[in-house]
Formats: sequence, structure tokens, C-alpha cells
Amino acid sequence: MAKTLEKQAHAVTDDPYHLDPAAVQEPPRGWRASMKFFGPGLIVSASIVGAGELITATALGAEVGFVLLWLVVFSTLVKVAVQVEMARWSIATGQGALEGYNKVPPRFGKTGWVLLMWALMAISKLIQTGGLIGGMAAALSILLPIGSGPLEATSLTIWAVIVTAVAILTLYKNNYGIIEKGAVFLTMLFVVVTLVITLGLPMTEYGYTGGDLASGLSLQLPVGAIGVAIAMFGLTGVGSEEITAYTYWCLEKGYARWTGPNDGSEGYKRRAKGWIAVMQKDAATSWVIYTVSTMSFYIMGAAVLHPQGLLPQGNDMILVLSNTYSSTLGDWGKYLYLAGALAALGSTIWAAIPSWSRSWANALSIVGVFDWADAERRNRWMRVFIVALPLTWLATYLWISSPFVMILVGGIAGGIFLAAVAVAAWWLRRHEVDPELRGGRGSAVALAVSAVAIIALGVYSALSSAGLISVG
Repeated sequence: MAKTLEKQAHAVTDDPYHLDPAAVQEPPRGWRASMKFFGPGLIVSASIVGAGELITATALGAEVGFVLLWLVVFSTLVKVAVQVEMARWSIATGQGALEGYNKVPPRFGKTGWVLLMWALMAISKLIQTGGLIGGMAAALSILLPIGSGPLEATSLTIWAVIVTAVAILTLYKNNYGIIEKGAVFLTMLFVVVTLVITLGLPMTEYGYTGGDLASGLSLQLPVGAIGVAIAMFGLTGVGSEEITAYTYWCLEKGYARWTGPNDGSEGYKRRAKGWIAVMQKDAATSWVIYTVSTMSFYIMGAAVLHPQGLLPQGNDMILVLSNTYSSTLGDWGKYLYLAGALAALGSTIWAAIPSWSRSWANALSIVGVFDWADAERRNRWMRVFIVALPLTWLATYLWISSPFVMILVGGIAGGIFLAAVAVAAWWLRRHEVDPELRGGRGSAVALAVSAVAIIALGVYSALSSAGLISVG
């Protein structure tokens, strides 16, 4: 039995987007057996903890101190329900998120409104994701400047080109197993490094106490910090792109394929419930990883930058923090911080490229460019985007050259689209998931709370970006 489960744990070698009755497998029971089948959540964790958390979570901690530490936990947790519901639908149907988005009414011709919003968000993310390359180039330029001094234009440009080329070459094969292994390695690396740095802070002049942490978890929300709180909710945890990507990773891991096509039998329902349960454990593990990492970055900002009144952004933040650790812990502290920054940024690039390649390829298939069921053409188009997207991101970074601004632009668009994803998750649950597979009342309540919070964020993001409201 153990050997059978171990064999199943490997990513499927046949087409994971084709539900073949001959490929069904019984799901494992319990946490220990299920852990062998984790993977999609680790790719998502790698995608989440990157420039967004490294820069924005640290900046938010620097701005308000420990007072909003509790919001890191809340803002990451409340979105998981939408992530799980979209993945539940994918396992039940064998379809990726964009196909679901296209079904949600009202529709304009053959295109659903949620898919149209995805297209607008995806275009804005071409700007944001360039900030990932810029952030990693900045860390490498500090660590090993080439052609000029640290953070000068020549060094940044050379490193940005190198980062882009390495990403394309290592990911071009487009193999799920390789992507998962790389994500696991980088995720574990940045988790270990950030925890070592955070837990080591009390031994420096920027040490924090248990009282500081307790005050940060006391559910306070000062009036002057409302705007920061809204920004934190929008920028931390799973975003619309991670929720979208998670459905494809669940399919490629094999959850839907092992469940099989819905033939209405009790066997199908048993398998579906079992593999959905595995997915939920995978998502929960992912939540723990990226929440702990995000809290670590936030604590760095609150403990090191806030007392000094420093609010650096983008490249300056990476430089200030690396120099701070160097001055208190010696050169090894600087290199340790930069290693964590590189792992976080590198993991996001590693996960973002294949994630976006799947979404863009699926979008082309929906509008009729090719047949998604044709595995060879599907893989070919994914590879096209594995090359085209990083080159586009590089171009946007070299054009704008401000990672912080680039991340902010995509963050606003992502916050607005996240509301549409919440609506899609609710509609698909009601109309396309067998009632016996929807989970109990707890799942419905969690999705409702998550949807309300996310839609409120989306409305705020839309109104504030239009200049109609401002919260201090």
C-alpha cells in the first residue's frame, strides 16, 4: 500500500487536463499519507512571498510598527476560502480557472465579464511582475555589482538581463515535477533564512520583546492606520493571480485526474471528497508557510526601521536592511539578509513564469486560437509565454526602473480583480459543483466572509484609484 501511494505521489505523466476513467486512484487518508501528495500549495507559497511581501510587508511594518501584526494573519487567512473553492471546482470538473471565469454571467458574446476583467488585470501585471526582476537585480547588484557600483544603472541592467535569461532557460522544459521541486527548495530556503533573521533580532540593538508581539496581536486598529491596513489586506496573502494559478497546479499534480470524470457514482463522489480533502490540507500548509514568512518581513520593518523613522522603498529598502544587519551582526548578517531576499524574489519569479504561462495559454484557447485539449499545442503555447513573459517583464523594468511603483500598480488591479474572483467562486460553487461535494455549512460561511471582505476591498480599490475616496 505504501509503495502504491508513493508511486501516486509523483506528478502524472499523461495529460492532467484529460479525465481518463483508467487513471483514477483512491485518495490517501490522514495528514501523514496526504503529505506525499502536496505540491500545488508550495508553488503558490513560492509565488506569494516575493517582492510583494519583501517590500510591502516590510514597508508597512516600518510605517506603523507592531500594531497591525494581527492583520497579517487575518489578511492571509480570509482569502484562503476563495482559493479552496476555486480548486474544489477544478477538481470536480477538470478545468482551469479561466474556463470557469468565462462561464459567469453576464456574458458579452462568447466572453464572460470575469474573463474580461482577468485580461485587464493580466495586462497591468505585466508592469508589476517586472518589479520582481528589478528587485532581484537590486539584491544581486548589492551583493556582487557588475560593470558599475551597487544599484547603479549598468549593474542593475546587467543583472536584470542575467536573471531573465536564467529564468527562461531553467523553466523552458515546462515540466511540473521540476517546477514543484524548485519551488519547494526555494520556499524552504527563504522560510529558514527569514526565521533565522527574525528570531535573531532580539540579540541586536533592534531587539523586540514578547510585549511588542502581544501588542501587535491585540486587534488594535488606530484611525490613522486605516489606509495602511487596507493596503496590507490587499497586498498580503493569496492574490487573484495565485488563486487562478492554484487551479492549474492542482490539475497538473493530478487531483482531478485521480478523481476521474463525474459519472454520478458513489465511487466518484468518494474519490472527489478524498482528493478535495488532500487539496485543503495542501492549501492549509501553504497558508502557514507564507503567513509565517510575511510576519517575519513585517517584524523586520517594525523592529528595525520603525524606531528609526525610516520609510525606504524599493531598492533603498533592500539596501537599508542589508546595511542594518551588517552594522549589528557583521558582514554575515548582510549576506544572510540578501540570501533571504534572493530566495524570496527568485522563488516568486520561478513560480510566476509558469503560472502566468498557463493562464495566458488558456485564455488564447478560450478565444479560439487553439484547442486546449490538444496537449502538444497547449504545451507549445505555454513555452511561448515562458519566453515572452519574462522578456516583457524585463522591458517594463528597464523602462520604469522603480520596483515599488511597479508592484503598486499591479497590486491595485489585483485587488479589484480579486473581487471578481470571489464572485466567480461563489457562482461556480452554486451552479457547477455537485451539492455533495460543496462541503458543509462551515465552508459556505467561510466563503461568504471571505467574499464580503474581498469585494469590499475591490470596491475600495476601484474608488480610491479613481480618486473618489481617501482613507488616512
